[in-house]
Amino acid sequence: MKILIVDDDIHILRLYKEELEEDGYEVVIANTGKKALELFEKENPDIVTLDILMPDIDGITLLRKMKDQQPKIPIIMSTAYDYKDDFSVWASEAYIVKSADLNELKNTIKKLTNM
Repeated sequence: MKILIVDDDIHILRLYKEELEEDGYEVVIANTGKKALELFEKENPDIVTLDILMPDIDGITLLRKMKDQQPKIPIIMSTAYDYKDDFSVWASEAYIVKSADLNELKNTIKKLTNM
């Protein structure tokens, strides 16, 4: 199971990568929207987590582009801010608030990938 983690915070990338690899996932990381699109096409991940606020291409734009290419891929929006009422994130399969406790993220991944 391959997961693409997209976030501009290097600490979040490291934390998610380390924790998810310990759980047996193959993890690919991107710290820019441009890199995320490249890896999305090249690596063909099974699931994606997207930060909403990114310096080059925001997560909502990335969500649309990824869903245009692969409509069935599960995408989890991950942010430190509350966007639940923003209809733009509704195209994603899940929405989580970033936390050092990754239980919610891990449970969401399992639920979306039927693992």
